[in-house]
Amino acid sequence: MGKTIFSKIISREIPADIVYETESVLAFRDINPQAPVHILIIPKIEIPTIKEIKGAEHAKLLGELVEAANKIAEAENISENGFRLVFNCGSNGGQEVYHLHMHLLGGRQMKWPPG
Repeated sequence: MGKTIFSKIISREIPADIVYETESVLAFRDINPQAPVHILIIPKIEIPTIKEIKGAEHAKLLGELVEAANKIAEAENISENGFRLVFNCGSNGGQEVYHLHMHLLGGRQMKWPPG
């Protein structure tokens, strides 16, 4: 499998509106936003889907993704009124890019059930 678009964003081969970065996490604005704030938060290592998450190392990484979401939500002024975090998994789950990513959505009332 070749490099995903997210891997190319990590390596700066293609541009993105980056809003947050650490040694292990990168976050950038979605190019097709589904809410006023729609940011993708990704690990800098390649993990195709949430199904591949295993063990303590990945648990720590998931914690870093959520910590990033909380910091970004605060910076985007959506923390107080609430936001949604979403992982899509596989084609039936709506996953289009096979590099683990979490959607941070906010700035409007979310509906339930989604999709």
